[in-house]
Amino acid sequence: MRRDLPSDIDRRTVEKLLASARPVTGASSRIDIVSAQFIGLPYRPFPLIGSAESPEVLTVSTNGFDCVTYIETVLALSRSESLPEFIDTLRRIRYDSGRIDWRRRNHYMTEWIRNNIRYGCVRRISGLRNGVEKDRVLDVVPGLAVRRSRFNCVPKRELLRVSSKLRTGDLVFFASTRKNLDVFHCGVLVNNGMGLLMRHASRGRGAVVEQNLAEFLKQNRMAGVIVVRPTESN
Repeated sequence: MRRDLPSDIDRRTVEKLLASARPVTGASSRIDIVSAQFIGLPYRPFPLIGSAESPEVLTVSTNGFDCVTYIETVLALSRSESLPEFIDTLRRIRYDSGRIDWRRRNHYMTEWIRNNIRYGCVRRISGLRNGVEKDRVLDVVPGLAVRRSRFNCVPKRELLRVSSKLRTGDLVFFASTRKNLDVFHCGVLVNNGMGLLMRHASRGRGAVVEQNLAEFLKQNRMAGVIVVRPTESN
């Protein structure tokens, strides 16, 4: 298994992160512990390697993220007990059926959600009502076949009204107003009883930050919000 580890991985940092979460029980608490340790690290645009013309490479970073690789890394670490398990989990989260191939990468986040529900590491949250159906024709990834996506999202004005149904560790996705894109950003929710917060890799702020969710909702136009809940790992 060792020879299969990505060459760019910082083994010492990963082992330290795994050790910090190992004594903690429950997906919510483990995600809280892991996600907090990345606050302040730099935002890294286009962190993955691969395209329609070049081979896909499984990359692992613990020193900088975009919004997607942040939630993928946090989720994979929170579900793993060892370094090889972390790599395997990250691969399965990032790629449809876990196959490292550019065309199987979960480029669009509604596909990411659907495939990870099928994988069994996240689930939809019952009780989030007043959802609105959206229909998108997705074509913003050069070299990727155009595809259609239908999904439900909660209007942002409704999200804070149902905050009691949201937990620390829930993953939040913000639906785009563009007709050819489904989701424009994502993050990790923190519900500590003092208002909903979001940890996310922010391009605008240049780093992983913890931000009041109401502030983010106010500052950004969106078609709605999707929230899914990580399942308990076996």
